[in-house]
Amino acid sequence: MPNLYLIPTSLGECSFDHILPAYNTELVSALRYLIVEDVRTARRFLKKMNPAIDIDSLTFYVLNQHTTPEELSDFLIPMTQGNDMGVLSEAGCPAIADPGADVVAMAQRQNFKVIPLVGPSSILLSLMASGFNGQSFAFVGYLPIQPADRLKALRKLEARVYSENQSQIFIETPYRNMKMLDDIMQACQPTTRLCIAVDITLDTEFIKTKTVKEWKTQLPELSKRPCIFLIYK
Repeated sequence: MPNLYLIPTSLGECSFDHILPAYNTELVSALRYLIVEDVRTARRFLKKMNPAIDIDSLTFYVLNQHTTPEELSDFLIPMTQGNDMGVLSEAGCPAIADPGADVVAMAQRQNFKVIPLVGPSSILLSLMASGFNGQSFAFVGYLPIQPADRLKALRKLEARVYSENQSQIFIETPYRNMKMLDDIMQACQPTTRLCIAVDITLDTEFIKTKTVKEWKTQLPELSKRPCIFLIYK
């Protein structure tokens, strides 16, 4: 029975020795069929992982917001022919806040073996470093873009922190990070704790937890940097 390997990638420019086991390189180097979000970045990742890989011999299937259900249904044909396949995320772990989940669901329905490989998850790494509740937490992805809706969503998440004793984790497009931070300052109570985790696993990594009141005295510069926001009481 062929395997579908879920292959984590780096969260930015860093040494793979620090974030990916050598075992990953061995497995990935043997794969000939890969499902990726972007062929160009996938090729760059594979060459950095193992310069000896013959990129031109690989077959890539592109899975993104433009992929149709009809195209998706053909992606696992190599597995029906006995071939192992891999799913590559653009950053971090496949199928976590990532379209790869659709492929995994399809593989599970067809009774293929799905094997997640070890690698960095910005969601879990930020939670580990936050000091927040790691027994009960929710990752809610992106909040609404419209300011009024986003403020409403933030207040709802904060209410869940206090009513359910649950850490709340969310993200924003890097160029809108500062607007998100301003909205958190406006929506949340002064005593609510906010963890800001930026550039996780990179040389410029910054992870800090303070109350909203404490953050208001000096906000960090987050523009165009991958960032995770977490709130808790």
